[in-house]
Amino acid sequence: MSSVIGIVFIAVGLAFDLFGCIGLVRLPDVYNRLQAATKCVTLGTCSILFGTFLVVGFTSPGIKSLLCIIFLVLTSPVSAHAIARSAHRSGIKLWDGSVVDRYAEDKEGEI
Repeated sequence: MSSVIGIVFIAVGLAFDLFGCIGLVRLPDVYNRLQAATKCVTLGTCSILFGTFLVVGFTSPGIKSLLCIIFLVLTSPVSAHAIARSAHRSGIKLWDGSVVDRYAEDKEGEI
């Protein structure tokens, strides 16, 4: 039963990874693409790793997949924030349809 649930998690993870890759191609600017890469691919990869854990159980690969999930959840938001902040500081403009620029508001508050 757990292997069937694991395969479902893997299939859902593959779907999220596919949507994240489509978002990387289709979205207009670096900030929107970063959103797609961070959210969809993180959730998809964690789902694939958790499905792998459910299929193989508490073996060496299963424990490694759980450790990878923890590492991915901790590092992905930090790296996405660092990339977005460095892109903004280097002068990469937002898409014309963007409504809010929180980094510019923070920069105005520093002056």
